[in-house]
Amino acid sequence: VPGKLRADEKDWPNITPYLLPSDRGVRPAVLICPGGGYGHLAMDHEGHQIAQWLNRIGVHGFILQYRHAPQYSHPIPMTDALRAMRTVRARASEWNVDPERIGIIGFSAGGHLASTVGTHFDYGNPLSEDIIEKTSSRPNFMILVYPVITFANDYTHLGTRKNLIGDPPDPALLASYSNEKQIQPFTPPTFLVHSSDDKVVPVENSLKFYQGLSWQGIPAEMHIYQYGGHGYGLAPNDPILNSWVQRCEDWMKYRGILN
Repeated sequence: VPGKLRADEKDWPNITPYLLPSDRGVRPAVLICPGGGYGHLAMDHEGHQIAQWLNRIGVHGFILQYRHAPQYSHPIPMTDALRAMRTVRARASEWNVDPERIGIIGFSAGGHLASTVGTHFDYGNPLSEDIIEKTSSRPNFMILVYPVITFANDYTHLGTRKNLIGDPPDPALLASYSNEKQIQPFTPPTFLVHSSDDKVVPVENSLKFYQGLSWQGIPAEMHIYQYGGHGYGLAPNDPILNSWVQRCEDWMKYRGILN
């Protein structure tokens, strides 16, 4: 495991597959990045519940348990997420995954990690002896739910930034991880969800990312709710907030992901 600090396997990254039955044939997949400010992982409502929802709409789910503070900081979470994307694609035939329909979803700091993958990916190292490292880490689409996007002082979540790149932050890392500044022509199509009254991660994070995608001509859809705050996951007990789930499914149908 690159960058490991100790031999205890509980400290290592892993992915938990939620695979559809084999009789469903080849299906799309989504890598799930729970939030937690890069200091812990909200594995239930931003992990297992998300995988179960994806299964219900015919999508394989893979929950990423990435390393985080206090033991791990930059670049370890990104390293773990990029490797996970490569792993799912490299083992696509084994898991009945369509390698051209592999997305990533992230919540809060997990949304920052997902958008980092979507803006810092590569297409694999053809010279590597490792078949996984030869494989592209580019997601085919992104779903970002109340994501941390920017590390600029005005709108960032300071705890997330501190846990990933320290305090005071290195200016180069601050720029590199302000993902609204890292959008490139091949950044994947993106679906965004946020709430106007989010006091933890201001809605401007999603607005900035959407604007950057628009400038690059990248297909994007964004839903801003008047209320909701932060950290609601699927919002199963609120029929208004929960509507983002159906909107996201509709978007995936429109994009041809659920065909």
